[in-house]
Formats: sequence, structure tokens, C-alpha cells
Amino acid sequence: MRKLTRYVSMSVFNAIALTLFVFVSLYVIFTLIDQMQGLRNNYTALEALINVMLRVPYGVSVLIPFACLIGCLAGLGALASSSELVIVRAAGVSTARILWMALRPALIFMLLQFLIGEYVAPYSEQMAVNRKAIAQGSSVKQSQQQLWNHETNEFMHFNAVLPSGVIYGLSRYQLNNDHQLVAASFTKQAIYQGDYWQEEDVAITHLDADKTSVEKLPSRRWDTQLTPELLNVLVSDPDNLSISNLYFYTNYLRNQHIENNDYSLVFWKKVLEPLATASLVLIAISFIFGPLRSVTMGQRVFTGVMFGVAFMIAQRLFGPASLVFGFSPLLAVLFPILICIGIGFFMLRKAG
Repeated sequence: MRKLTRYVSMSVFNAIALTLFVFVSLYVIFTLIDQMQGLRNNYTALEALINVMLRVPYGVSVLIPFACLIGCLAGLGALASSSELVIVRAAGVSTARILWMALRPALIFMLLQFLIGEYVAPYSEQMAVNRKAIAQGSSVKQSQQQLWNHETNEFMHFNAVLPSGVIYGLSRYQLNNDHQLVAASFTKQAIYQGDYWQEEDVAITHLDADKTSVEKLPSRRWDTQLTPELLNVLVSDPDNLSISNLYFYTNYLRNQHIENNDYSLVFWKKVLEPLATASLVLIAISFIFGPLRSVTMGQRVFTGVMFGVAFMIAQRLFGPASLVFGFSPLLAVLFPILICIGIGFFMLRKAG
């Protein structure tokens, strides 16, 4: 039984690995074509290639669930086409056992997806953005503009944020308890000092009931809960953040009584990615034992691609719907996964 388990698992593993390689190759080609359109100044073809390579980890983490779906269809489908799967079942191996044989290699790719998404992709993606901005002649400062944040009765706007803990162009707008603007300030540069920010070259406009006055200061201390780590989260696309950073930032927003459903949605999507991948593997196995038992490999791959696209559309549909209609982001992420699991078990039970 151990040899049989190893044989089926290796067949599925090889199919998933080959599918992932094809997907990543296509991702590299299309991303490189897109990057070639932005060549200018020091952003040469070599820099574009380096930029694409830095984006590969993110592409791998996104493509793994669909590679598992199509890889399981291809691997188990090949065994079914050669009647090996029929022999395995005739030998007394249950469907649940075959499900475990196919899930074993998928678990390896799920672990790879988590490690890449948590420890590699967020940093390589940010590095790619910074290298491109510098090479094109627009500084990193210019590539991360128009950032807003809200903390108690104060709104902040940042022209630019550097990962090293430097803010350029900090505007602060202070409101009273009646939500009336009482002061506005502009700081050319603020530097993080460990537990506070030191503002430099500050211009403050005080708005009184009958007059306004301007005060200029060479420097000013700014005490806030914002840290360089939080600001680096703020300047990044939520999809490019790690699970730990998403958890950290959603808690910060919750403590500030700020709406955090968009970040919470991405957080639950990343947390439940292993379950989503497992549900797609379950669908693949149910297809092999059901309607795709005796069709060509091309039909299996086409069906897998179509179902993967449908699953992705469902995720993108329910996610924004949760933001619009106000229901739980966890439910929005979990609903398509539960549908997949339900369809998979129903088809396996029907196939006998």
C-alpha cells in the first residue's frame, strides 16, 4: 500500500509541478512584455528582466491553487486513461484513500505557497517597485504618493514614505469634537526617532473663529501610533502584504475605529488559501471519478481552467459585495470554498 500511495502521489506531484512551471513561464513572458513598454532612462531591458524575476514569487503564490487543480486533473486523469486508477480501486483502495493520495503532494505546494506569500513575495514585490521607480528617473518618493490616514481627530496626508522611516511632505489636519478644522500644518520632512517622529521645517496654520494665524517652527515632536512598519503597510497594495502585516494593520485600524473590511477581506483570503486549494483538489478528484472519467487530457485541462476561472470570478464577486453590503469578509471568502467542497463531495458520493 505504501508503494501504491507513493506512486499515485508522485504522479500527481509531477503533474502539479509541470503545470506550475507552464503557468509561471507564461506569467514571466506576459509580465516581461508589459514591462518592456515602460523602458526609459536607466530602466533597460536587463532592469525589466530583473523586475520580472522579483515579481515571480508573487506570481507563484497566486498560481499554485490553479496549478493544483489542473495538475490533479492531469495526474489522476492520466492514471484513469491507462486504467491504473480502475485497478487501484479494484484492489480495494477507497475513494477517501485516493483523495488523501492526491492531497499529499498538494499539501507540499500549499506549504510552499504560505512560505512564499509570507516571507518572500511581499519584500520582492516592494523591491521591484522601488528598483523600477529609481531606474525610470522618478524617485521612490514619487512612486508612493497620495497617502491618507486617520487617527482620532486628526487626518494626515503623506506625499511620500520611505521604508527607512522618513516622511516627505507631511500634512496634518486637526479637528475639534464638533468636526471643525482648527489647525493645519505642513512639514517638509519627518524622521522616526524610535518612539516618535521628529518634524522638520514646520508651518502651522491656526484657524480661530474670527482670524487665522501662521506659525513656523524649525522642528516639532509628533507622538503617534504610526510606525515605519505601519506606513510601509499603508503604501503597499493589500494583496502584496503578508498575513502577519495584514493582521497587524487591521488591528491598528480597528483600534482607531476605522473601517478595515478591505484589509480584513485580503487577510481572510490569504488565511483560507490552503482550504481553497484543498477544495479545488477535491473538485478535480470528483471530476475524475465523475464526468471526466473517460475523456481526453485536453478536455480535462479545459474543464479545469474553466472551473478555476469560475472560482476566481466568484471570489472577486463576493469579496467586493461584502464591502458594499456590509456582511462579514470571512463569509465572503468562505462561501465559494464551501460551494466547491459541497460540489466535490456530492459528485464523489454520486460516483460511488
